[in-house]
Amino acid sequence: MKVAVFSTKAYDRHFLSTVNSPTQHELVFFEPRLNRDTAILAAGFPAVCVFVHDQVDAPTLELLASWGTRLVVLRCAGFNNVDLQAAANLGITVVRVPAYSPYGVAEHAVGLILSLNRKIHRAYNRVREGNFSLDGLLGFNLHERTVGIIGTGKIGLILGQIMKGFGCELLAYDVYHNPELEALGGKYVELPELLANSDIISLHCPLIPETHHLIDTEAIKQIKSGVMLINTSRGALIDTQAVIEGLKSGKIGYLGVDVYEQESELFFEDLSGEIIQDDIFQRLTTFPNVLITGHQAFFTAEALHNIAETTFANIADVEQGHSCANEIRAQPSA
Repeated sequence: MKVAVFSTKAYDRHFLSTVNSPTQHELVFFEPRLNRDTAILAAGFPAVCVFVHDQVDAPTLELLASWGTRLVVLRCAGFNNVDLQAAANLGITVVRVPAYSPYGVAEHAVGLILSLNRKIHRAYNRVREGNFSLDGLLGFNLHERTVGIIGTGKIGLILGQIMKGFGCELLAYDVYHNPELEALGGKYVELPELLANSDIISLHCPLIPETHHLIDTEAIKQIKSGVMLINTSRGALIDTQAVIEGLKSGKIGYLGVDVYEQESELFFEDLSGEIIQDDIFQRLTTFPNVLITGHQAFFTAEALHNIAETTFANIADVEQGHSCANEIRAQPSA
């Protein structure tokens, strides 16, 4: 199948091309993101392959459909950037990669926890400058601390397993209870109880209307003072302006994020020679107790290989008329 692959970097091209060798799909790589202005690049392609910041909205889908596209292949788990109802109306199939790096993402979340707690990022800079003072680097033992996990799918479960290894107590909040987490000793509670009793809160839920700004001003009022908040899922799970106020008041003691609500204008690009115009993001970077990484939690060799393998398996299923387990459809209206 001829596939237009958008938002590609060198590492995307390497892994996709390597895994594609046995199947020999015709891949054409485009560095720009897919949107209504760049959709013309996919004219004549029966399939497009997109990533987290491509804009697969109704106008873009209408253009794609008019030029012959019938398959949208997401090489990511999230699909909040796709208008599923518009795709269904146009007869376009949408598939995704639901799980490709659960260990990578969970381990990155733990890395943020450890770095924030023991101030490793600050200590690194001090030592490079010949400053070996320990003032301001005081941390705390993770042992016997309570970790609240919001979203207990594969990533949340793995985080729970790792934190249990540190001797932490586990609280969990999810619509669906995971028996494997309960077997670890994790206790499911309502969200207010998790917020009030957790020393560390880590977000691992999808971005859907019900979880948009899950951590907002009201939620921050309920959290334990000095809490550590970790987000490696989707930026819009937290209201960034509310979190900034929480940091200023001391209600939030630590913030570690790999995602940001307006990251599409920033992440995956080298902006080191430019003046970043996002004042909210710039404000976040001024706090000494905030650690930001640029959507790299998924970024392991294993993940990129798994993404490529599942991507081509999805294409093969659709091309051969088989049922695809990774197809996503619009939810029927109530």
